[in-house]
Amino acid sequence: MRTKWMLLALALLFASPIFAQTPGATNWVAITSGFSMAIASAVCGLAQAKAVAASAEAMARNPGASAAIRFALLLGLVLIESLALYTLVIIFVKVS
Repeated sequence: MRTKWMLLALALLFASPIFAQTPGATNWVAITSGFSMAIASAVCGLAQAKAVAASAEAMARNPGASAAIRFALLLGLVLIESLALYTLVIIFVKVS
């Protein structure tokens, strides 16, 4: 049991210079910005698909309220899309 902890301590001790920042280091902000935009776009796509499906079902069930449902759908889609746009703006501000 002690041997395992000693090996782990030695491995961490010798691996620590690997994590030191060098002048030619990778730009992690740009890489993680890409991941954040991908996640935001995926979530927005799923949310918009669910909103459109729910509004189509609601309009099919109650055609008389289709104008109110359509307005609520468009307002919801605008707010959902703003998540991706805010993420894009934050990325441009942070990476620049």
